[in-house]
Amino acid sequence: MATVARQVREYIAGHPSITDALKMDIVNYSALARRICKELGIRREEAVLAACRRYPVEKLRGYSEDAIRRMLKKSQVQTRTKVAAITVVEGVDVLQRLGDVVEELLDENKVCRLLQVSRGTVIIVDDTSVSRVTKKLRPEHIISVARGLVEIAVTSPETIEKTPGLLAFLSGALASRGINIVEEMSCYTDTIFILDRKDMTRAMEVLAQNLE
Repeated sequence: MATVARQVREYIAGHPSITDALKMDIVNYSALARRICKELGIRREEAVLAACRRYPVEKLRGYSEDAIRRMLKKSQVQTRTKVAAITVVEGVDVLQRLGDVVEELLDENKVCRLLQVSRGTVIIVDDTSVSRVTKKLRPEHIISVARGLVEIAVTSPETIEKTPGLLAFLSGALASRGINIVEEMSCYTDTIFILDRKDMTRAMEVLAQNLE
């Protein structure tokens, strides 16, 4: 049976919001101990409180919020509306069918991004290009098609590749406002979010606040 100290360490390590608060030294340890006791069914609140206070904050690793904010001040935001996400099943034959249309869309300088996931591929295109993609596929190849989405891209300096945490920071900021992220990706200097159209205004407000 795990000791109280070990249970506390594992609980805190599994809750990034708590570790962030610990790093900023803004935690009410008594409240945290009561929460852990309640969730883990531990009756020894004093032991839990002591374990919380002894948690090795100095060994916590993660991103530096100050570094992220400095990076965001040098970043720019671009938006694109009328975006669609097509999810297809995995398979070499599916990708082969998509080859020509992907090449055509890229030649025409249209949006076309392929994200391979564990069970298939997500294709990000303009709404107007959806039919061109789906016509290349069989009905059984298509898992879902979501239209009317928006894309928000945060473009940062090249040093972003050596600055950990930007995606996590922005994702957390959006999630804290109840904004659902349909798709997200971080590639080279761009951090890209695909959202529902109804969330665009609130998302831009959140990002603008963090870029100031």
